[in-house]
Amino acid sequence: MILASVRKLKSFGIIGMNQRNFGLISRYNPRHLYPLVDDKLKTKLLAQQAGITVPKLLGTLQYQHDVKLLKEILQPHTEFVIKPVKGSGGKGILVITEVEHNLYFKPSGDAVQIADIERHVSNILSGLHSLGGKPDTVMIESLIQLDPVFANYSYEGIPDIRIIVFRGYPIMAMLRLTTHESDGKANLHQGAVGVGIDIGTGRALHAVQYGNPVSRHPDTRKTFAELSVPHWDKLLHLAAACYEMTGLGYLGADLVLDRDQGPMIIELNARPGLSIQVANAAGLAPRIAAIEPLATVDPDPLARIEFSKRRFAHTIRTDPLRVARTRSADRVVF
Repeated sequence: MILASVRKLKSFGIIGMNQRNFGLISRYNPRHLYPLVDDKLKTKLLAQQAGITVPKLLGTLQYQHDVKLLKEILQPHTEFVIKPVKGSGGKGILVITEVEHNLYFKPSGDAVQIADIERHVSNILSGLHSLGGKPDTVMIESLIQLDPVFANYSYEGIPDIRIIVFRGYPIMAMLRLTTHESDGKANLHQGAVGVGIDIGTGRALHAVQYGNPVSRHPDTRKTFAELSVPHWDKLLHLAAACYEMTGLGYLGADLVLDRDQGPMIIELNARPGLSIQVANAAGLAPRIAAIEPLATVDPDPLARIEFSKRRFAHTIRTDPLRVARTRSADRVVF
């Protein structure tokens, strides 16, 4: 039974963990390049050097005795984000959207005190949220402002766009929408909604929450059928340019749309998860197979984007959220 299920997934072009780890990550991502993306502070500085817009850095804390400096760093700001520099999967991220009467309010409306934030920061420094549990550094960033286009599609937080880039070619994309259940975080494991996005147009194709298909946002009840991501070509260009920036052949670029500054990169991942296939109701394998035989990588990111848009654009002219049966091995019916 299990063997039959595995064969069925492979027939749909679904890539599993072993294939990702050994066929993609180990083969295309040299280990000496991992620190460029595992360390969010290094990624930020690298992006700035490449002229790529990133959220403003408000401060950093490296040692436990630095915790006493936290209140002074936060004092000028009424909204900010605290992150572990070497965290993963959204763990350890604290978002504050308002400060009033010495209370710090999260997107959900829950209030915390400075002592709570200091405790959270101390936990980050001790390695509670870092890769491998090693001592970490705290990064404090400016809060991204919600683009009005997502006002009805995200709840208590900022959505982000994950684009998988293979050998410099963007091959699959997903919009992660925050919910009340996810505590305003764009984390699918915590209840955010994953929306598969058409590489060719930026339009929504298919949406899931906890792996189950959904057609409306669980909090706002807004249907996804009309959802289209603006500045799509710019987002693809930023993601594709990460290949030259990092040298990684297989990566996940996480981007956001800021109301005032437009598209920006917030994080890169050398080991992107595979749930993007569920959100798209499509497998990565056929798209990998279309890029792997290329003898050389086109040095022009714009040319790579055009290749991807032609090759991987959704072609079924029906409701963009209806997953139709097709003869293509690239399309999966869940």
